[in-house]
Amino acid sequence: MGMPLRQSLRIGAHILRNRIRGRDRFPLLLELEPLFACNLACAGCGKIQHPADVLKRRMPVEEAVAAVRECGAPMVSIAGGEPLMHPQIGELVEELVRMRRYVFLCTNALLIPKKIDLFRPSPYFAWAVHIDGLRDRHDASVCKDGVFDQAVAAVRECRRRGFRVTTNTTFFNTDTPRTVIEVLDYLNDELGVDQMMISPGYAYEKAPDQDHFLGVRETRELFRKAFAGGNRKRWRLNHSPLFLDFLEGKVDFPCTAWAIPSYSLFGWQRPCYLMADGYARTYRELLEDTDWDSYGRGRDPRCANCMAHCGYEPTAVFTTLSSVKQSLRALRSA
Repeated sequence: MGMPLRQSLRIGAHILRNRIRGRDRFPLLLELEPLFACNLACAGCGKIQHPADVLKRRMPVEEAVAAVRECGAPMVSIAGGEPLMHPQIGELVEELVRMRRYVFLCTNALLIPKKIDLFRPSPYFAWAVHIDGLRDRHDASVCKDGVFDQAVAAVRECRRRGFRVTTNTTFFNTDTPRTVIEVLDYLNDELGVDQMMISPGYAYEKAPDQDHFLGVRETRELFRKAFAGGNRKRWRLNHSPLFLDFLEGKVDFPCTAWAIPSYSLFGWQRPCYLMADGYARTYRELLEDTDWDSYGRGRDPRCANCMAHCGYEPTAVFTTLSSVKQSLRALRSA
């Protein structure tokens, strides 16, 4: 199952309008990072390794909204850090929903019980809760005991209140097809979340743990085996069919990181939220002054093992909409 039909149609219309206007590069989703601070210190995360003065900063709501308007992306993923630590996070989400942007609030869920009353259920809003495995695996990933149980309790409360809940699960070379199946079965069947996003871990340059990121061959083997036996069709995965093909190694794509730009406290980040090769002052400057052809597997050695959604999911979406067969396939999975 891919994204909801109404959202899929909105994205399709957005792509068509930009193509008609002759634009070769335009955004599908904005990665918005209004802060870098977090209440956890995960071993695989490179976002909290900034100096203390940077971790204290919070992006003003007006600046965040201006970035969304500037690039024109129909979807916004609010990340960090932990976005619920931002004192105006409710105001920010409310404004983006009012603008009819599809908003995904990425969170470890620890602060949901304290902040949930700041939000209202809407077809334009979804929690994106990080669940990186079942209890022991998840707690080890976030380097703190008890987090899995708190996250599960928060998901259940969000669903009870009528919110749309998605999850985001990152897999590493310590995972096996069995651990992938176990956590996705749990999220899909027992916890009953609306949709799930999956991603092979990317080797953040500043991440404390550099030993457990997946290579391309490992990623393909892991997902090919986990998807076997009809699991892929049964799970409510928030990805296009072609991106799932990509994870299995059935197809390969070039990187189109420009379609998921990242805006943070430092500005527009080149080339994506996983790498930092400088910052642009404006979205136009990001598009026009970045050598996009120098990034991606086979072009930049830092990209050699990257199969992250921020670079390759947009390519899968563009490829889908350029083919009647693949478009019908995607609609059937919606």
